[in-house]
Amino acid sequence: MGEPDEAVDAVARTVVDASPAVHRALGPGLLESVYERCLVHELEIRGVAHARQVTVPVRYRGLELETGFRMDLLVGGAVAVELKAVEQMLPIHDAQLLTYLKLTGLRIGLLINFNVPLLKHGIRRLIAPA
Repeated sequence: MGEPDEAVDAVARTVVDASPAVHRALGPGLLESVYERCLVHELEIRGVAHARQVTVPVRYRGLELETGFRMDLLVGGAVAVELKAVEQMLPIHDAQLLTYLKLTGLRIGLLINFNVPLLKHGIRRLIAPA
């Protein structure tokens, strides 16, 4: 499958470009929900399509479960974004986003931890396995 196409990659870059504006203004130490709302506002200012708290159903052999899994943001209909405000990113955070990619069929996801002194150390770009 390889890398996502250029249009999807451009959407991801837009989110990565918008995130530092929020982090510079607010800094670390707030709740994830605050960063989510402010990042959404930043995306709105930039005219980027998005959806918040998107339900991620689980499908298993013809059964569809509305499990309550919610992806923080779906940007441009193509990029899953999971926001965190944690002391340290853990492998479970990567696993969560990779699972959302698998369940939704999306190819690219961003994991953004706002609880860091320098935001570039809190951003991970994940690609769904082929």
